[in-house]
Amino acid sequence: MSQFKIQKYNPSCKEKWDKFVTDSVNGTFLFHRDFMEYHSDCFEDFSLLVFDHKEKLICVLPANRVGNQIHSHQGLTYGGLVYNELKLAKIIVIFKEILFYFNSKGFEKIHIKSIPSIYHKRPAEELLYVLFLAEAKLQRRDSLAVLDLESSFKLSVDRKAGIKKGRKYNLEVKETAKFDTFWNEILIPNLEKKHNAKPVHTLKEINLLKEMFPLNIRQFNVYYEGKILAGTTIFETDTVAHSQYISANDDKNKFGSLDFLHNYLITTIFQHKKYFDFGISNESLGRKLNGGLSYWKESFGASTIVQDFYEVQTSNYNLLENVLL
Repeated sequence: MSQFKIQKYNPSCKEKWDKFVTDSVNGTFLFHRDFMEYHSDCFEDFSLLVFDHKEKLICVLPANRVGNQIHSHQGLTYGGLVYNELKLAKIIVIFKEILFYFNSKGFEKIHIKSIPSIYHKRPAEELLYVLFLAEAKLQRRDSLAVLDLESSFKLSVDRKAGIKKGRKYNLEVKETAKFDTFWNEILIPNLEKKHNAKPVHTLKEINLLKEMFPLNIRQFNVYYEGKILAGTTIFETDTVAHSQYISANDDKNKFGSLDFLHNYLITTIFQHKKYFDFGISNESLGRKLNGGLSYWKESFGASTIVQDFYEVQTSNYNLLENVLL
């Protein structure tokens, strides 16, 4: 007999879901339903809520389905089980029952992109251990360049030179509630020219997300004599300031615009955070590294943590049955 009640998410659970995510040890604003559903037409949601025998919500799984497979939501940067005060032994049993639940409904696999440890309010890597027990297969590993803002760090000679240029040209950093200038004049042209790509978020989407999460999504631009040179879009959580987008015009080396901007953010705006996450420099599902981009991030004093992506057979629930002594 199941120890827990597993329920598929429905809109009537929105308030309960969002409050739980806010209070959790490893959830961020990305797991709030408004963020998950701004592009709901792209995904078939199959998120779960897990209740204990007293009908208390103890765990949620943001997820979507593609055919007979489940993904810890593909519209999010990271995912997996979101929980609060749970012991490892209980999480083992919960994940066993989640695997059984999906297996009984005909789903063959679940894909999980882990939540990087820097986003946890306290250590919360229980799921990584449970995935090991369930013989999950590591499919991808990304490297994040992360600056520990609570420890001392040194800027490289190159970064100091760039910052000096920015001061020489009297560059000005401004926070703005609108993304139009950065998107249209800097980000979109750069991605098209360099990568034949587009931003993950359209201008309409990022403006909508800003309206819904004004304290979490912030835009900083740097200007020379009133003209935009560069900018970065920050996703801010309890512990991390993350550069979701970083881009500059062709004069970035002349003016030191990105160096000047990020030094200002690190030393002034987000100095109270635990971490500054410059994001990944990987391509080809983690198997290639953009060396120049990685070096630029590391030369601020950042070092590497990893984000793992796993695939596990739902039939492996039986591997979690006799773990506890």
